[in-house]
Amino acid sequence: MTCVLVVTRDPVLLDELARLVAAAGASLVDGGDDPLRTWPSATLVLVGADLAPALAELGPPRRSHVYVVAAGPAADKDFRAALAVGAERVVELPAATAWLSALMADLGDERPHPGRLVGVIGGSGGAGATTLACAVAQVAARAGPAVVVDTDPLGPGLDRVLGLDAEPGVRWEALDATSGRLGARAFREALPRRDALGVLTWSAGTTTELAPPALRECLSAALRGHDLVVVDLPRSTEPALEETLLRADLVVLVARPAVASVAATTRLVGRLAGRARLGLVTRGAGLDPEDLSALTGVPLLAAMRDQRRLAESVDLGLGPLRGRRGPLARAAGRVLVEVAS
Repeated sequence: MTCVLVVTRDPVLLDELARLVAAAGASLVDGGDDPLRTWPSATLVLVGADLAPALAELGPPRRSHVYVVAAGPAADKDFRAALAVGAERVVELPAATAWLSALMADLGDERPHPGRLVGVIGGSGGAGATTLACAVAQVAARAGPAVVVDTDPLGPGLDRVLGLDAEPGVRWEALDATSGRLGARAFREALPRRDALGVLTWSAGTTTELAPPALRECLSAALRGHDLVVVDLPRSTEPALEETLLRADLVVLVARPAVASVAATTRLVGRLAGRARLGLVTRGAGLDPEDLSALTGVPLLAAMRDQRRLAESVDLGLGPLRGRRGPLARAAGRVLVEVAS
């Protein structure tokens, strides 16, 4: 069981924190008399504002997951004490009760390694970015939890591409007004999913625009709860692009090796250069992929032939990949190798 160290002599605050810890299924250790004994081993440390200054004088070793908790609005001295004890932030109760509850709901569910994020975007219309994004998520889900995030309300709907449209779960319209911290485990388990693969998209017929705060919090929860997050990016939605670039380990451009596609891809590279690590995947026959890479200045990850029976696979509800072989599976694997490097 995960352990929460609570350091306070305020009985009201202690009772409230004990209630939240119990609701999260964690174990509470009262560190009011000897907080440094459990300090290094606790999963989470909650320091009451009443004891934060005294604790700072003890010089506790720096560690992550330390928060100062105030019963009511925090005073300036609480922020100074938080800085002295190495706290990540000051939590004001009851205003931040939901935030703290979500934080504790994630206890014991942190990934052994930080989740990685891959953005996939078409160099031009019809390049196949959505198909590759879904394929990358399918391959990644063989090794651990993965999610593909749809940021185009006018797209086909990634749940339909992956054959998950009949699966229950929350869609974007239910999260549009999201504020505060989302629990990683709750978020992962709420999505439509098949085994280790989840998807976040819109319900059929829904075209609401993404609210940047909702996208920001969902990406944060997705990264805490999955080994890989794949974001299918439209070419025109700037908020989605901005939020993804801030977190992306890799952004993959998918381009047709044709003159018009190369021109459009080059313009897109001008918007993205210097803002994220870029990689190029070409799809279909035409110009030499190495020449296309040289023209755009983006490293070539894979030159992919068109996938046979792709439409049939999607229509059968299997997603873009029916097996472990084929040009699409190889390209997806190459993207995963690159993002892990």
